[in-house]
Amino acid sequence: MARKAGRKGGRIRSQAQRRKFAELLVDGKIDAEVYERWNRKAGGKKLPEHVGKKKPKKPAAKRRRAPKRHP
Repeated sequence: MARKAGRKGGRIRSQAQRRKFAELLVDGKIDAEVYERWNRKAGGKKLPEHVGKKKPKKPAAKRRRAPKRHP
């Protein structure tokens, strides 16, 4: 019952995700090949414990033009 990742990349981004996917693998809910592929994309990096949601970027402040001076 392996599903394709809905997000671009399909890799493990945190230690919590790594543990969750390992649990799913043990329970037989995902294939070993899927787990290995996602874990391989994460590489041997030290991952953070949890990853938060990305904050939306604030729009750039509008620059105000100086008023024209009449002599």
